[in-house]
Amino acid sequence: MEETSLLRLISLISLLSRSSAGLTVSPSRSQFFRGESVTLICEDEIRSDGWTVRRNTTRGTRTECGDKWGEADGSTCNITLFPYDTGLYWCESMSGSSSSSSSIQLSVSGGSVILQSPVLPVMEGDDVTLSCRAKNPTHNLPAAFFKNGVFIGNESSGHMTLLHVSSSDDGLYKCNVKGHGESPSSRISVKGQRKTFNFSSAHFSTSCLPPGPAGLPPAGLLSVLHLHFPHGVFIWTQGQR
Repeated sequence: MEETSLLRLISLISLLSRSSAGLTVSPSRSQFFRGESVTLICEDEIRSDGWTVRRNTTRGTRTECGDKWGEADGSTCNITLFPYDTGLYWCESMSGSSSSSSSIQLSVSGGSVILQSPVLPVMEGDDVTLSCRAKNPTHNLPAAFFKNGVFIGNESSGHMTLLHVSSSDDGLYKCNVKGHGESPSSRISVKGQRKTFNFSSAHFSTSCLPPGPAGLPPAGLLSVLHLHFPHGVFIWTQGQR
């Protein structure tokens, strides 16, 4: 009984900790030049099919990859980008359920400068490198960087690293290469440190309670499984007939 309950509990925690799906962008950045290609991949921790990429742009809302834009291959979408492809992209279940991933913003520049920055939220405490890239010439050029429209520094290498980011680094970033132009703005989102269960520091116990008058099985016992962590207890119950 205890072993079965324990396995069910671990499975339940595992399912609750999973996101419905994640959208991967290759190459991993949020800004592109006109004519560049990008691959969008939907997958979760259980399966890599059963998802489709959708988007909101000036040309339509909730439009699906393969329907007038992009080439769909299962849960993968390949696009050759143009400025009108700028918009929000996400994964959505093909099963008819409401499951979907978080959306990401892709920007396609018709100009000659882009900012290469993380396309997904970054973890608090990470170092984040921003790269200002000109379409021609392709080698790195000195660049000025801005956050929320405010100048934050010049970098002769064209790269700026934000050390040990925190919520205060959240914002819209762009760059400018003198004589070439300015990039579109991209948002950098910073999220808190991920909390995980440390099963090596946990121990388990079970107990049985007699059935009560309401909400419990009419016969048998109510089994209670306790998962003890250093900073709290996770409790799971199961009725037995």
